[in-house]
Amino acid sequence: MTLRKIISGGQTGADRAALDWAMANRVLHGGYCPKGRLAEDGPIPTSYALLETKTDQYPERTKLNVETSNATLVIVGESKLTRGSKLTVTHAEKKQKPVLTVFAAGLDQPTEAQIAEVRTWLEKHDPMVLNVAGSRASTSPNAYAFTKALMDATLGNK
Repeated sequence: MTLRKIISGGQTGADRAALDWAMANRVLHGGYCPKGRLAEDGPIPTSYALLETKTDQYPERTKLNVETSNATLVIVGESKLTRGSKLTVTHAEKKQKPVLTVFAAGLDQPTEAQIAEVRTWLEKHDPMVLNVAGSRASTSPNAYAFTKALMDATLGNK
């Protein structure tokens, strides 16, 4: 696989898990976040190499991360798409970018079937830049743990 970079929007939950995974595994990371480094827990720490958008609107960040990646993996902490995740999926489809949604359904660990599905999808699309998006911590407390475990299982612990 030619994965070179993980990008994300820096929100709590799935986004932060992806960025933390990248930093811990010495994979380049980045992406766009809203102006003011806006997140539900306050300003996104500067340890995350994110670029601020022109506005503080989440949709701008979401669309830019889809557009500047080769593929998008959406991790939904529960069993249905949230408003932001729905926008991510529809924008990826509109831009004809590969997108895969994984539903954690409240679990902290991915199933073998989910791991296999993501591995197959990654092998098929072989993204150099992977956008990881999904549920925030306030709506899905399991999203962080699930996302990190999924990334460990599918991308390896480098």
